Amino acid sequence: MKTPKLTLSLLLLATGLAAFPGPMFARNSPNVLMIAVDDMNDWIGPMGNPYVKTPNLDRLAKRGITFRNAHTVGIFCAPSRASILTGRLPSTTGIYEETPTFVQRPDLRPLQVAFQESGYATYGTGKLYHHTAGFLDRRGWTEFHLQTEAQKLAGWGQDTWRFPGAPRPDPYPHGAFNKGKPAQDMDAGFLETAPLPNEDEEKMADTMRANWAAGVLGRQHEKPFFLGVGFYAPHYPNYAPAKYFDQYDLKTMWHPTLKEDDLDDIPPAQRKVRMARKKNVYDTVVSMGILSEAQLAYMACISYADAMVGRVLDALDKSPYRDNTIVVLWSDNGYHLGEKGQWGKHTLWQRTTNVPMLWAGPNLAKGVALDASAMLLDIYPTLVELCGLKPDQGLEGGSWAEALKNPAAAKDRNAFTVAAPNEYAVVNTQWRYIHYADGGEEFYNEKDDSPEWTNLAAQPEYRRLMDQMKAAAPAQFAAPGKKRGEMKLVTEGENFHWEDKPAARPGARNPKDKK
Repeated sequence: MKTPKLTLSLLLLATGLAAFPGPMFARNSPNVLMIAVDDMNDWIGPMGNPYVKTPNLDRLAKRGITFRNAHTVGIFCAPSRASILTGRLPSTTGIYEETPTFVQRPDLRPLQVAFQESGYATYGTGKLYHHTAGFLDRRGWTEFHLQTEAQKLAGWGQDTWRFPGAPRPDPYPHGAFNKGKPAQDMDAGFLETAPLPNEDEEKMADTMRANWAAGVLGRQHEKPFFLGVGFYAPHYPNYAPAKYFDQYDLKTMWHPTLKEDDLDDIPPAQRKVRMARKKNVYDTVVSMGILSEAQLAYMACISYADAMVGRVLDALDKSPYRDNTIVVLWSDNGYHLGEKGQWGKHTLWQRTTNVPMLWAGPNLAKGVALDASAMLLDIYPTLVELCGLKPDQGLEGGSWAEALKNPAAAKDRNAFTVAAPNEYAVVNTQWRYIHYADGGEEFYNEKDDSPEWTNLAAQPEYRRLMDQMKAAAPAQFAAPGKKRGEMKLVTEGENFHWEDKPAARPGARNPKDKK
């Protein structure tokens, strides 16, 4: 049976969100500037890394609060962002991988709708939801900006290097890992790196997004506003103007400390998977002699993203809204660059789950770093409390509103990262417990072993503590939603919807089958 066509207009009517009269807003309601970066790990100044240059994140940290132990709740872009913008865990929504949020759970009220219902004007640009065409939830936006009008006719995708006019290196692909490959064979630009001419900076998608957001901050607003700005950097492809590459020297740059036998003590099934990944990517990078080059490109893109954050902060500081605007910045996932032999995310280890989360704003503490465990899931309920939004009883995170004003009130709590049904991590300031769907376990002392080099799960003295953390994990796991590959995106002018792909005819030969 085909999935019903979920056009945006029908979806609005079905969920009662076609009109948003909302309550009368208070004139002193704070504005909100939410900045999302993509795949940025903790290689930034506010989280203790002095080697990667992030002057604008540093200044944001000085005027607010940095959560040094914040964690994503999903190990892919789509579930992480779905959780932030709906306030629900993947175990509740069934969004574990590439599943469009509004298709899977049209009943949920996304964050931008919550603001609009409470009398806010809502503006957005860039990668807030997953970047793939057909993933943007268009409900509740007063205005959503794209780089070109043509993108609106192709499902409102947020790609940064494939839209018309986007600068690319010559030759393309450019990085050593991809050189000689057909462009269409690149997996989302994985391990593709290149410095671009400095004069191309204004043509780059993230620069255009920063400039547009700065323009919104320069307008005269009659209502309080919510402005979401999603930057793609430092996600692959690692393209940035050459001046950001020039900030680092291959011969003297900092490198993370790696342990070659780091996978020896993890569960056998996971070790098999991770060793294969290590061989295919990390070992290849090392054998090609491009480890430092690839790490440098990632650092350069962090610095480029930081510069774009700086443009938006500069615009805020020049606006009349500086003293009445809450700023929250987050990254959807961390990123491995060789740690545990991995390159990328999609793990339940610290390098994937630990992410930047910074807050600043009126009546919030300044220049504070908190070590208490937090989740990106906490962003929605925290904004509900700080901004007086209409309550949503189904939110699963916890509000940090009190601790943002009085950091002494911060209390450690368990944070959850959910990869798949019955596959998750439970983390606090002292411990990380990992449970795999096949029953495999890992257990790490985060204070004494922050790189997670020693798996303690086999040591009997930790069994009771492991069981306690296991009991704190989600008890129920929703069935996985349909992935992008199981559906077909249908565009209708500027609207779009998803349908099931037609079932194969009985006896039909799969084109991939051997003749």
